[in-house]
Amino acid sequence: MTLKATPLNSVHRAAGAKMVDFGGWDMPVNYGSQIEEHNAVRGDAGMFDVSHMCVVDLKGANVRAFLGGLLANNVDKLQAPGKALYSCMLNPQGGVIDDLIVYYFAEDWFRLVVNAGTAEKDIAWIRQQNDATNSNLTIIPRRADLSDDGIALVAVQGPNARAKVWQVVPQAQAASEGLKPFNAVIVAGTPFGELMIARTGYTGEDGFEIGVPASQVEALWNALAAAGVKPAGLGARDTLRLEAGMNLYGQDMIDTVSPLDAGLAWTVDLVSERDFIGKSALQQQGQKQNFVGLILREKGGILRAHQKVVAASGNAGEITSGTFSPSMQQAIALARVPLDVAVGDTVHVEIRDKKLAASVVKLPFVRNGKILAS
Repeated sequence: MTLKATPLNSVHRAAGAKMVDFGGWDMPVNYGSQIEEHNAVRGDAGMFDVSHMCVVDLKGANVRAFLGGLLANNVDKLQAPGKALYSCMLNPQGGVIDDLIVYYFAEDWFRLVVNAGTAEKDIAWIRQQNDATNSNLTIIPRRADLSDDGIALVAVQGPNARAKVWQVVPQAQAASEGLKPFNAVIVAGTPFGELMIARTGYTGEDGFEIGVPASQVEALWNALAAAGVKPAGLGARDTLRLEAGMNLYGQDMIDTVSPLDAGLAWTVDLVSERDFIGKSALQQQGQKQNFVGLILREKGGILRAHQKVVAASGNAGEITSGTFSPSMQQAIALARVPLDVAVGDTVHVEIRDKKLAASVVKLPFVRNGKILAS
């Protein structure tokens, strides 16, 4: 199988990046030291090529109503242009097809950013629902490696990230300086073309996600690097998001798991009368598991996905994502556990032939450079 490549592929290779197959994409896992990349984001500024993710523009008079039926979160919360919302897109059984961000730019124009590995499935599902509801929307995938008007995505994250973006793109400062989290703005007239600048990060740090014409992304990347923004790969992205308690599709949630069991009940609107795909299934099933953070308290192992977690009651759950936290210098994990497990409890994780004690903690572990769980 030929791997898909982002427009920055040759830049990563020239920088000596270690490349891996990530959901069918040839992506950098690190450029040398994953720990240094992680720490650069926590302490200064790092950047990630996230152009494997897919921008999808939905246009038409019925787009708000359509998304009201498609998404578990309520797009009626989006009233000011540029406002963004995190949501799951569910199947009729209440499982998560994908988690995504939806941006509102006009009553006839909403923009989705969907995950790389699910993009084709997502777009097919959206087209199917468009036909089923006679919504007459125009659905425009803007994948960076395919279309002439493709949009590449660069995430610049860290306490100094925004200042370094303004250093490179001064034309964007006035428009983006006042952006609150989960908002975006379109900025025209930059040296890199028309940019979408969003404040919707995935690391637990401040920063921007920049949508840039695919033809201009290499110039932007090189300018950011020259300004001292450290390139970072998927390895650091994973440890950062896990410390921040953020779910990864395909690990912490899948199409057979309810968002209520994946710690995402806050993204599901069951209060309003609005109906959406999967709502009745969620109402019937309710929440069956808790989604928690774990910190390993005994030496002798690393927490990894699929390890069994045994509660004091004898009931069991499992780890969905685990790693060694560079910020905390401890083994940490996200886990789906029985409903009788609560923050403050001790559970035991089966690691090979041992059962090691772990503390149940409230998420996130780390946010804005501060360790919140101990």
